[in-house]
Amino acid sequence: MRLDKFLKVSRIIKRRTVANEVCDAGHVSVGGRAVKASYDVKEGDILEIRFGEKVTKYKVINVTEYATKQSAGDMYEEIK
Repeated sequence: MRLDKFLKVSRIIKRRTVANEVCDAGHVSVGGRAVKASYDVKEGDILEIRFGEKVTKYKVINVTEYATKQSAGDMYEEIK
């Protein structure tokens, strides 16, 4: 699944266009390497997203095409 779609489906970012802009601006990295919105997300990937000064890390647990509000949180785990 594309990175921008994963961020939207998992509800980490609310809109896909915003997710696409964040990725293309270089604010998302996987394994320490900046990636574009077209990156293919796989289970076990560690996503690092920069929102201004704040950096959040997520581990991809499950990649599904659709998710309800209740099951969206099961797609990733926030790393502190």
